[in-house]
Amino acid sequence: MHKYTIVNSFGNELFTGNPVAIFFNCDDLDDYYMQKLAAELNLSETTFIRSPLKDGDANVKIFTPVNELGFAGHPLLGTALALAQETGLSEMNIETQKGVYRFSVDLVKEQPYTAYVQMEQPKPAISLYEYGQELLEALGVEKSTLPIDMYDVGPRHVFVGIENVDILAKISPDLKKLSQFNNMAALCFCPNGTDGWRLRMFSPAYGVAEDAATGSAAGPLALHLCRYGLAEFGKTIEIMQGVEMGRPSYMKSMAKMEKAEFYLEAGGYAFQIATGQYFI
Repeated sequence: MHKYTIVNSFGNELFTGNPVAIFFNCDDLDDYYMQKLAAELNLSETTFIRSPLKDGDANVKIFTPVNELGFAGHPLLGTALALAQETGLSEMNIETQKGVYRFSVDLVKEQPYTAYVQMEQPKPAISLYEYGQELLEALGVEKSTLPIDMYDVGPRHVFVGIENVDILAKISPDLKKLSQFNNMAALCFCPNGTDGWRLRMFSPAYGVAEDAATGSAAGPLALHLCRYGLAEFGKTIEIMQGVEMGRPSYMKSMAKMEKAEFYLEAGGYAFQIATGQYFI
């Protein structure tokens, strides 16, 4: 029997944000059972908290319905909230396949358990995406406003710039064609008027037709914008995602550059929406 909770990440009221299921005390579960549970629950991601292997406060494994991820934003944001509620910690280091990352949790209210969570994100490997034209065709988009670059932070995010919100809202990708792009997520972004940025994410390769809040892409988007002069290093940007899905989600992120190295942060609200026990 395993206790679990469901947290909506990057939202602060019912039916906003992106849900993640979090299982506690999973030292006895192997990858086979974790993958089966993630597939059965069929959320975009499910996480499994285990005893730390190194110097962290917990070791966390992340599964989509079809594969394991080394790092993911909204699942870890929700996991940090669940750990804070369970342990009382407001600062924690979470071990992932990609590395150990720092999280801070600032409690907002107890019922439902709600907090603002800030996370450190992996340093990305950046490259020009070699299949940019083919990706545009699969998305049904004529052109990108910026170079189509890929940021590998565990999941691999490929950014396509869109001219405005109207065009962004009308994107209807060919999911069959898009599924042929292995190990990547397509992130379409545009200015949100004069107030931040809008984002849509499509990734059949990761088992997600469209995602409501892609936290692991928040820091890379800030960096992408900074690299091309549309945002400033060291300043927070605001991102809205999931509107077209009826799941509005709100993220904040920042890119910093120190001694020619990039550092990424992201944050947002999260709240608990359900708890239960799984008989396994």
